[in-house]
Amino acid sequence: MLKAISTHIFLKHRLHGGHLDTLAACGPEAIEVFCARQHFDYTSRPQVKEIADWFHANPVRPWALHAPLFADLENGRSGAPSVNVVHPEKSRRIDAMDEVKRALESAEQIPFAHMILHLGERGEAWNARALEHSLTAVEHLRAFARPLGVQILLENLDRNDVAQPENLMEILTTGHFQDIGVCLDLGHAHLGGGIESAIAILGERIRSLHVHDNAGDRDAHLWPGEGNIPWAQSIPMLAQLAKPPATVLEISSNLDASPNALTQKFRQSFELLQTASRQPQA
Repeated sequence: MLKAISTHIFLKHRLHGGHLDTLAACGPEAIEVFCARQHFDYTSRPQVKEIADWFHANPVRPWALHAPLFADLENGRSGAPSVNVVHPEKSRRIDAMDEVKRALESAEQIPFAHMILHLGERGEAWNARALEHSLTAVEHLRAFARPLGVQILLENLDRNDVAQPENLMEILTTGHFQDIGVCLDLGHAHLGGGIESAIAILGERIRSLHVHDNAGDRDAHLWPGEGNIPWAQSIPMLAQLAKPPATVLEISSNLDASPNALTQKFRQSFELLQTASRQPQA
């Protein structure tokens, strides 16, 4: 498995080379950068260049760029609307797609392989209109991302009907999006219909994982083993896929992010996942 970690753990801070050095010291092969303008301001040429220079000077790969969820500098706390590419209002959809494209433009300098995209937000209903808007958004962003060498990956979400595994598959099938994959968020799946069910539905479309734990009550983004996800039942199913997906730790920014703690937690997490992958399937 490709071992990776998300900058989400530093979400409350402006991302800089020192943060990336800290993550690189943990031993990942790749890093996912989370687009939130107070963290990684994809509209800031100096910051994009700073992050690009770091990746060009280091062997760690820029695996993915997580699309922005809000366009403001306070991650939505200013009252700014969410970046929702399937919103019922056309103007909101256009604004959201423009914001995602602004983030994608950073791939001109940082060779991200993927962009993780949310379709909708909490409370999003699934219906014919949502399917139509999803098809339009994915087609539009796919066309924009392709010349940049970026593949779009749709993420499953909890409490969002559009982004449930079965509906993501309908979007991909109806749109004939053979080159669009899925980022399976294990924490979200645990809060929804279950990880094993999500794997069974999404199968070979799974190109990347967001790995974090929770107790089944809220999206806590804990380190693996600190919640109650049944890793020994879930991970062997992923290991059976023809092409094992990248494994990206996406941990809460509220947790201890000191260098020593990060390195220890990173290694413990992958030891847990590797041990789980060797468990026989029932």
